[in-house]
Amino acid sequence: MAETKEISLEIRPEIAKGTYSNLAIITHSHSEFIIDFATMLPGLSKPDIGNRIIMTPEHAKRLLNALMDNVTKYESQFGLIQIAGQPQQQGGTFNLGDLPQFGPGGAKS
Repeated sequence: MAETKEISLEIRPEIAKGTYSNLAIITHSHSEFIIDFATMLPGLSKPDIGNRIIMTPEHAKRLLNALMDNVTKYESQFGLIQIAGQPQQQGGTFNLGDLPQFGPGGAKS
């Protein structure tokens, strides 16, 4: 059985207020995933990158799993999240693991 550890976190006020992002640009190498969080707003000629997160492939997959879990919980509570420009889905959410590019062999690029 996996051991669960409780972690005590402290967040500085300037970090706690957060940074808005409506665009994420993801790249990777053999050893890292890089996620640039950016904001694209009317009047700006190009996106402004506010934060860059660099993580190992293992942690990127843990983040993917945590996001999938949280989106499922969100949609159970508030309803399906609609993505503009995509056909409306019937029957609730889907599991990324059921898609060929995210199946048991892992994500393909």
